[in-house]
Amino acid sequence: MKVGLLLEGGAMRGMYTVGALDCLMKNNIKVDGIIGVSAGALFGINYKSKQPGRALRYNLKYCKKKNYMGFYSLITTGDIMNKKFCFDKLIHELDPIDYDTFKNSPEDFWAVVTNMETGKAEYIKVDDLTKQEQVEALRASGSMPFVSKPVEINGNKYLDGGTADSIPIDKIMELGYDKIIVILTRTAGYRKEKGNTTLAKLKYKKYPNFIKTIEDRYLMYNDELDKISKLEKDNKIFVVRPSRKVNIKRIEKNSKIIQEMYDLGVEDMEKSIEKLKEYIN
Repeated sequence: MKVGLLLEGGAMRGMYTVGALDCLMKNNIKVDGIIGVSAGALFGINYKSKQPGRALRYNLKYCKKKNYMGFYSLITTGDIMNKKFCFDKLIHELDPIDYDTFKNSPEDFWAVVTNMETGKAEYIKVDDLTKQEQVEALRASGSMPFVSKPVEINGNKYLDGGTADSIPIDKIMELGYDKIIVILTRTAGYRKEKGNTTLAKLKYKKYPNFIKTIEDRYLMYNDELDKISKLEKDNKIFVVRPSRKVNIKRIEKNSKIIQEMYDLGVEDMEKSIEKLKEYIN
């Protein structure tokens, strides 16, 4: 029996996912494959590298540092997440990824990215983080439109995977997992509203397919939520989502709010763990 794990993005709402994943590791819940979108990919690697506590630790330590992420990085580098700090210094020196464990862990791992030329999602296999191209795939997955420069991989330009496929339920089912765990970062009943796309038409005028993807994102997202709701009702997937709303910013600098979001992820997963074990078995 194969178990798949699907991780929604949501910038710093992803601290909920961090807490839920740490709880899974504490309870020795094993999966065979992971699809991570945006923050889901960036934080989800810690499950494969078997490093509970790492993502909480570095976010609490560096959230107020101007060279981590935020407005200072945006105006000085063009990226709201500082490339050199986040994808070089942090992962290699300050709070290193366990590269050997990541590479040798049996879980398959995919990072979702959006191809700016086609406007479609692509799913990049990540199995060796000593390869810069795979680190770039993670960076692309979490590079939010409007506040990030496109990430080039093999001649193609990419941005946030959540733009084209926010919760890739169809993809993970297509991969043939018998049981699927979905970790969402929005509370039950949430629906995305149509946004103003004027800025997208100006900023991305060279990429008409990408503009269309941005325009239609709310439809795609709500459709995926509807599919997940039906599958959950039919007991075909197991969903964990925030039991209450935490007012956390996309780029949160308040360590208490970061901790609160993380703690909620731990709490909700812990409450669900026995039912999850029943579902898997």
